[in-house]
Amino acid sequence: MGWYKSLVLPVVRWIDAETAHGLAICALKNNLVPRDDDALDATPILETEVFGRKFANPVGLAAGFDKNAEVPNQALSHGFGFIEIGSVTPEPQPGNPKPRLFRLYSDRAVINRMGFNNEGAAVVAERLRKRARKGILGANLGKNKYSEDAAADYVKGVAALGPYADYLVVNVSSPNTPGLRALQGRGPLEKLLTSVLSARDIHAKGVPVLLKVAPDLTEEDKADIAAVVLKLRLDGMIVSNTTIDRPVGLNSYDQDEKGGLSGPPLMEPSTKVLADFYRLTEGKIPLIGVGGIASGKDAYEKILNGASLVQLYSALVYHGLELVTEIKEDLARRLRKDGFASVADAVGAAYPEISGRKAPVDEARAAKAAVKAKAEPAKAEVAKAAPAAKTAAKTAAKKPASKPAAAKSKAVPKAGPTE
Repeated sequence: MGWYKSLVLPVVRWIDAETAHGLAICALKNNLVPRDDDALDATPILETEVFGRKFANPVGLAAGFDKNAEVPNQALSHGFGFIEIGSVTPEPQPGNPKPRLFRLYSDRAVINRMGFNNEGAAVVAERLRKRARKGILGANLGKNKYSEDAAADYVKGVAALGPYADYLVVNVSSPNTPGLRALQGRGPLEKLLTSVLSARDIHAKGVPVLLKVAPDLTEEDKADIAAVVLKLRLDGMIVSNTTIDRPVGLNSYDQDEKGGLSGPPLMEPSTKVLADFYRLTEGKIPLIGVGGIASGKDAYEKILNGASLVQLYSALVYHGLELVTEIKEDLARRLRKDGFASVADAVGAAYPEISGRKAPVDEARAAKAAVKAKAEPAKAEVAKAAPAAKTAAKTAAKKPASKPAAAKSKAVPKAGPTE
């Protein structure tokens, strides 16, 4: 067991989630977080080039952790191949009322309804201007909550942050800003992206523009988005954001809180959407796979399903930054074992008819069957519980009525021993 799980997690679990996040940023800022000796070791098999940028490895830090670009270089020093700051809006805003961040310990998951809380584009841009530029840094752009002109907000973000970023992300998929996901519709999306690309050509010529989408999309939604992305020749996509769905099998106290769910429960649905977009775009658009990654196996599954790069965040809450090195080492082993010379060779290998690459039969079959396989345990539990519930109901019917049990109280500590 690493230092984080043995020393930090037992203490952090009793601290409010957002306060704990603030402490993590502070610790990184002051170089108080231990770093693996081999965190920055070069691993040739993991080196890759995507949208004209060279990455030391394909494992990135997703947006949401370093919203205000306070610790990008410190995060990179822990072995990430790239980091993404934001989401950043043109004007500073406080976000949604607290509490708005919840840890689901039993599920190793997180629910957030932050609402794009950030210090605004001007402050973040100044921070990036002063930064010693190294590694790959992406800037995730959002719109202000009460803005009536979404396109204007994203254009302002491009102008402010584009000159300091290695790529830009148009985030229209957060579930915590009213009306934001409506921008994923074909008409509004094409209009928005056209404006953003024009602004990019003026303020940050040559900087790749990516679109971040939700996992909660209909088949028609996905087809429309893919059509727009291909028509405008967008540089890439990030699949996916958090989900508003609550999969069967969640077993944590705060599981019914409103907001976006991330962590292991998101792995299966986000990977399915990733594979869908890989097929819909015929492998022509680089994809970044996000959602539920907590191991090298998870990262490899995303890559086989079409991801050129991957990102994580929620898993760090439960495993610490040492997880980054573990994922890279495991991913490199899997690539070598299956005969791939590089990450690029494995991208989309579960779909050789598109990629022209072929994964070992077992790995390809496992990647394609991931959705079904991961859904089975939950279904089995439901099926297993059904007979017991039926028996209990019959027994209860034979007994005299008793006083109802007290309802579950929210006074129970969020991070109790059973979490």
